[in-house]
Amino acid sequence: MSENTRGDPQVPPAYEAVRQRLVAEHADTSERMAALSRDFEAIVEANALVAVDDEHDPEGSSTAFERAHVAALLAQAREHLAELDLAVERLASGDYGRCEVCGEPIPPARLEVRPAATTCVGCADGSTERRR
Repeated sequence: MSENTRGDPQVPPAYEAVRQRLVAEHADTSERMAALSRDFEAIVEANALVAVDDEHDPEGSSTAFERAHVAALLAQAREHLAELDLAVERLASGDYGRCEVCGEPIPPARLEVRPAATTCVGCADGSTERRR
């Protein structure tokens, strides 16, 4: 395998489109996180302006739900960013597209749908049996 000036393995040309897609998805997820953060802050600020008694106020439960829902979406987006970062690392090291459980190639269709996937479909759903 050829190396670039930093000594890192070069990304095969066939994977350049994948790298670009991972980078684009990372940017989209970062933008989504920024929007969700603004939404979360707006919910918190709106509740701070009003004396909310979640136990007795009929709107209290819905604002608590909204806050929890946005917080969960933010957590999912952070996790997805971490998965994308790891996928870029796997791509650079030559491990991208190989199942981390069974070692077989992950089908291109799965990677098209889930570019940060680390397992093949069989290992992801537990249906692949290991043979000795």
